[in-house]
Amino acid sequence: MAMCVRPLLPHPVRLLLPLLVLEVLAPVHGGYDKTSLLRVGFYKQSCPDAEAIVREVVAKAVGDDQTVTAPLLRLHFHDCFVRGCDASVLLNSTQTSTAEKDAKPNLTLDAFDVIDAIKEKLEKKCPRTVSCADILAIAARDAVSLATKVVTQGQWRKDGNLYEVETGRRDGRVSSAKEAAAHLPDSFDGIRKLITRFASKGLGLKDLAVLSGAHALGNSHCPSLEKRLRNFTAQYDTDPTLDAAYGAMLRQQCSTPEDNQTELAMVPGSSTTFDAAYYSLVAGNKGLFHSDQALLSNGATRMLVYGYIRSEKRFLSDFGVSMVNMGRVAVLTGRQGQVRTRCAVINN
Repeated sequence: MAMCVRPLLPHPVRLLLPLLVLEVLAPVHGGYDKTSLLRVGFYKQSCPDAEAIVREVVAKAVGDDQTVTAPLLRLHFHDCFVRGCDASVLLNSTQTSTAEKDAKPNLTLDAFDVIDAIKEKLEKKCPRTVSCADILAIAARDAVSLATKVVTQGQWRKDGNLYEVETGRRDGRVSSAKEAAAHLPDSFDGIRKLITRFASKGLGLKDLAVLSGAHALGNSHCPSLEKRLRNFTAQYDTDPTLDAAYGAMLRQQCSTPEDNQTELAMVPGSSTTFDAAYYSLVAGNKGLFHSDQALLSNGATRMLVYGYIRSEKRFLSDFGVSMVNMGRVAVLTGRQGQVRTRCAVINN
């Protein structure tokens, strides 16, 4: 995200912005029909154990490997930003069509096996009832909840969840690699591009700042930030929004630009714990991606960055709200789409 300004604490006046200004940041969901059937507890009658089954499988996966939380969260993000939250990211390519999961931005997606395990259990319990799109949304919620200390320590919600998930989505029948390449946010995006991408999904500046906090979890690889480290522009060899010492360390770790093996923690030392530590890194010019640092180049998003540093509780609360907002993007409900029996292929 192009900006060469060192991060400064917001001017004191900005901290006193009236609520009216913050309301401007609220998203308008152009792709969400408010008369749709999305609601909390959609499967209460048709499959009462649906969310419990998802949680059981996710908890086992996290118990086996704590790093699985980030891939599960990422699957939901990458699904909703292409064609809406319709599980199109899970479809396999066919002889006539290259699917989203085979687009370059999605080649590092993982945890498909966890989704398949959940679907298999749900099909045995409640055949043709729970959509793959809803599985993605619930699994993302469960993954981030299990990575949040205040949740697992019983200091948040009594049900052990960071937020409640609306369900009732149906699965799409189309998956396009070209659409994925065109619509997914890129690690090198600047603030204007990010705002445009989020706005196209009915998501506002606050959603952009909050959902960027998902980078509190997981790892990346050298190709995702190579442009920041070498030959950034004719004027700067290294991205000037990147802390110089941190950049030098990253260049040592990524001595080979094509290195896809070296893992770089999004938040060094706590990449399996979901908290507000990400924002302190951004404020210190140590966000791993150019798109992370872009949050400082807009007054509203910068204000939110510093606000979340001061109040992690506020961040966690806002994150749940923005995840629900994102989960409403261009959903299929009612008789639209289908409920796939296998998430990787459409029903015959």
